[in-house]
Amino acid sequence: MNATHLHPMLNHVPVLGTAFGLGLIAFAIWQKSEELKKTALGVFIIVALVTVPVYLTGETAEDVVKPLPGVSEPIIEQHEEAATVAFTGIVVLGVAALAGLLLFRRGKMVPAWYGYVILAVSLIVGSLTTWTANLDGQVRHTEIRSSASRYR
Repeated sequence: MNATHLHPMLNHVPVLGTAFGLGLIAFAIWQKSEELKKTALGVFIIVALVTVPVYLTGETAEDVVKPLPGVSEPIIEQHEEAATVAFTGIVVLGVAALAGLLLFRRGKMVPAWYGYVILAVSLIVGSLTTWTANLDGQVRHTEIRSSASRYR
């Protein structure tokens, strides 16, 4: 296994992990559950850590797919730019989650405002990762490109 294999193997984690964490933090806020809030923070930390190799293997994966037939270099570039923004967002979310776990450990309650901030940031990051994943899919799946006709 090499970096080219690692990128597609792990690239679903940022999208699905952020969505899972978002749902968990929303449910935790609704239920006023300290344990679930802290679990959601842990999920965001794990997602941020797994996203590092996804981001770092992108260039290697690009070098492999670029010469393949049907691959669009402008879409690769759009994906790369979106990935940088999404990666930055995930890192911010992961650092905020780690800070929350450190600040509110040993029986300290996670304040409601902190939960709402994490929820808002995870909504933004979830949107960014979804957009990035959509662009990634368009690199090799011409049928989902906006210029492709669905009725052919």
